[in-house]
Amino acid sequence: MPGPIFFIVIGTILIIVGILLAIFFFRKKQITIFRSVRNDFERDRNLIAGIPIASELSKVEPVLNNDKMEEKFQSWQERHRVILEEKLPQIDDFIIDFDTLVEQKKFKEAKKQLIKTEMMLAKARSSAELLLSEIQEITLSEEKYRSIVTKLKTKYREMTAHYQEHKEEYGDIQNVIDLQLENIEKRFMDFEKAMEKGEYNDVVHIVKAIDTMVDHMAIIVEEIPDLFLLSTQFIPRRMEQIQAMYREMSEQGYPLEYLNIEYNLEESQKNVKTILDRIRVLNLVDCMFELKTILDYLDSLFNDFEKERLSRKVYDEIDRDFHAKLKKTRKIVRDIYKQFDHIKENYDLNPDEITKFDEINKQLIVIYDSYKMLCGQVKDHAVPYSKSHAELEKLSGDLRALEDDLDHSLTSLGSMYDDEVRAREQLDQIRDLLKQCKDRMKDYKLPIVTDLYFVQLAEANEAINEIMKELDKRPIVIATLNTRVDTARDLILKLYHTTNRMIQMAELSEKAIVYGNRYRSTSNEVEIGLNQATKQFFKGEYQKALETALHTLDLVEPGIYRKLWKHYEA
Repeated sequence: MPGPIFFIVIGTILIIVGILLAIFFFRKKQITIFRSVRNDFERDRNLIAGIPIASELSKVEPVLNNDKMEEKFQSWQERHRVILEEKLPQIDDFIIDFDTLVEQKKFKEAKKQLIKTEMMLAKARSSAELLLSEIQEITLSEEKYRSIVTKLKTKYREMTAHYQEHKEEYGDIQNVIDLQLENIEKRFMDFEKAMEKGEYNDVVHIVKAIDTMVDHMAIIVEEIPDLFLLSTQFIPRRMEQIQAMYREMSEQGYPLEYLNIEYNLEESQKNVKTILDRIRVLNLVDCMFELKTILDYLDSLFNDFEKERLSRKVYDEIDRDFHAKLKKTRKIVRDIYKQFDHIKENYDLNPDEITKFDEINKQLIVIYDSYKMLCGQVKDHAVPYSKSHAELEKLSGDLRALEDDLDHSLTSLGSMYDDEVRAREQLDQIRDLLKQCKDRMKDYKLPIVTDLYFVQLAEANEAINEIMKELDKRPIVIATLNTRVDTARDLILKLYHTTNRMIQMAELSEKAIVYGNRYRSTSNEVEIGLNQATKQFFKGEYQKALETALHTLDLVEPGIYRKLWKHYEA
């Protein structure tokens, strides 16, 4: 049986074989890739050789009619020779060297040769394509430039026709435009002469000049009528309207100095004149933009005028209302301050309330002074109405906030007075209830009045005295007064309830005893019960007397309580 060494040897051999196979297949793949690259080199080399430079040079030869063209032709021939006899053979040598290195499996050197060959191919291709494009500038120039000039002539004729149809709209610069059109026609003639002579280098410049001139004149023909309309009619007319409106509003008392209209109109007129001078020499750069800017400024002045008119109207409306409110508020504050010593003498004011009134008064002074200053400025036409209107709205807002604070403070003072009046009214009501209690006790002569009544009576009298003391104090502490009134009202209601309850119980118990006397002779138990109820009655135990009498009567006449109660209510 094979030992471990055998397996190690076998494994090693397999690994070596695997590595060799990997190397073999890697190199085989590299060789395949390099051969593919080499085929690409051959293709690119043949494409360069196939560029139709020779055929294009043959087209140039018949039109060699001047020394300049002859010199250029010889230069092209020399460059073509260099490509065919020097660069392409050099590329062939590079490709052969690359092949050799690949066959020798010198892959590192082959990669370097690959890069050199690619660079050589790129340079040769660029040189050949550049040479072809230069030659075609001549060979294709007639067809190419005649096509361009034909389109330019069509554009020129359309532009000229439009100009001739609206010639009166171009004012005093018709001669300048006519001269420029003549120059364009001369350039068309120069093109024909250059083409006849084969001066293709000059043709390029002539065509570019014609294209530039036609484009420029197209802009001139299109824009000048609008520019003339703006600069000679719209803007001057707008300036006249603004000047008339400015004079009218100034006479009506509108302060318009802040708009600096006279200076700005003068400057605008100068700018329009300068733009007209530029238009007359066909320099239209930014002319339309500048004229529209001037027109926008003039339109903005109309908006400013309208804003001033509206602001004056609103100012007058707000001013009437504001003046009345300010006058009323100042009168209220003055009246309060006149009575302030009396108020402080009668009521225990919170220090914050006094401070709040002082703050309100200070704010009112500031608002009044600001309003007085604003009125002076408006009267002297020192500020525009738009600014006066905004300032008056701000003052109106400040006055509304002050009125709210004043209302709150006045409500606080008013509540103190109302509390005092209410306390006096409730004192009268409490006294009236006390009198009712006493009168009822006097009218219904009870054998005994309980101690509870007299205690509650004393408490009620004491509470009434406390109210009177608080009302007699100066200044009155409203919180304490309200407490005294609430206490007295609770005590007198308690006394009133006690009085009514005592009299009610006494009256019912007395009626029950009197009603039960008819049964004394019929039942010993009734006799005993009524005697006990009578004793309780004269002791002042009226509720017990009632309970005892009813319990006794219920023995002989069930449901007697309801009968007695109905009798009592009747």
